[in-house]
Amino acid sequence: MSEKVYVWDKFVRSFHWSLVALFAISYVSAEEIEWLHVYSGYTIAGLVVLRLIWGVIGTRHARFTDFVPSVSVTKAYISGIRSGKPKHYLGHNPLGGLMVVAFLVMLALITLSGMKLYAVTEGKGPLAAAPQIHLISPAYADDDDHEGRGEGEGDEFWKDIHELAVNLMVLLILLHVAGVVISSRIHNESLVKSMLDGYKEKH
Repeated sequence: MSEKVYVWDKFVRSFHWSLVALFAISYVSAEEIEWLHVYSGYTIAGLVVLRLIWGVIGTRHARFTDFVPSVSVTKAYISGIRSGKPKHYLGHNPLGGLMVVAFLVMLALITLSGMKLYAVTEGKGPLAAAPQIHLISPAYADDDDHEGRGEGEGDEFWKDIHELAVNLMVLLILLHVAGVVISSRIHNESLVKSMLDGYKEKH
């Protein structure tokens, strides 16, 4: 008989489901409700910062030292999947650990580029007073036509970065969902349920 082990603490579970809801809100409100998009983005940024801190001082399976894998460990896990006998992990498996890192990096890029875009287009937000990236020659600094063109290029630059990061995040989410389904079947466990109640079965 397998033993149930408490793996995911309340912060990790709250972070996970809050992020799901907030990203969905941000995605849907992007073109329609600016204030909601902005503040959901700020909240996501705050959650990412808290998760980084928790990844250092949190419970065992929440720490980066527990789930950020080496190349050799990742290769061994992939080989196990191919052979049909992958090693079972109580916390994140190596591929899941890499996905967490990818999520955090992409969310950081999304929120930072979003705040920069908000600063450039609206002159608002925490990055409004940050140094601007000039995409035109300083020689045209007094030329209104060139200055306006430079500002437009700056808008497009941060908009493109922001949209690219969001699209990559959506791709990561789809890969994550597929990974959860496949991993649940391979290891005969419900990863969704474990992220709800915090418990996994020790094989």
